[in-house]
Amino acid sequence: MKKNLISVVILALVFANFVLTALLMFSVLPETKKANTLIEKVCSAIDLDLNSGAATGTSNISIDDQEIYKVSEGEDLTTNLAEGKDGKTHYAVLNVSLVLNKKSDNYKKYTQDFLTNQDDTIKNDIIKVVSGYTFEQFNQNSDAIKDTILEDMQNLFGKDYVIGVNFSKLTAQ
Repeated sequence: MKKNLISVVILALVFANFVLTALLMFSVLPETKKANTLIEKVCSAIDLDLNSGAATGTSNISIDDQEIYKVSEGEDLTTNLAEGKDGKTHYAVLNVSLVLNKKSDNYKKYTQDFLTNQDDTIKNDIIKVVSGYTFEQFNQNSDAIKDTILEDMQNLFGKDYVIGVNFSKLTAQ
């Protein structure tokens, strides 16, 4: 008798679960579809803005039209990081290279020799950006550092000339 009673209780709970799940699906699903539509519209607007020519990424340019410039001739850059919550002094060692667009109008203007002469300015900008991050921020999000350096380099040399920043070495301590 107890087994039958337990089976009936379990069956009632399964049925109640089914009804509540169906109710949840009918109330949440339309709102989810509306949210997805809104997200798609925002994403398409962002894609249109990014592809308008203001910002060019390395994925839009063939590898044959890209050139790598090693900052400081490939030597490591060492800088202090901003003081974090722990109050200790931390530093970063990184090796930075810039991805250049050979098809850019500025490519003939800013040759490798010109960039080599401007190496101190480039290093100074990179160090200024990196030293603004704490140890925790540096370790958590190197892509944000790359994006900030890229933005600075694009402001210096043109948005379609410098199209990427690479770290061949990235260490913080």
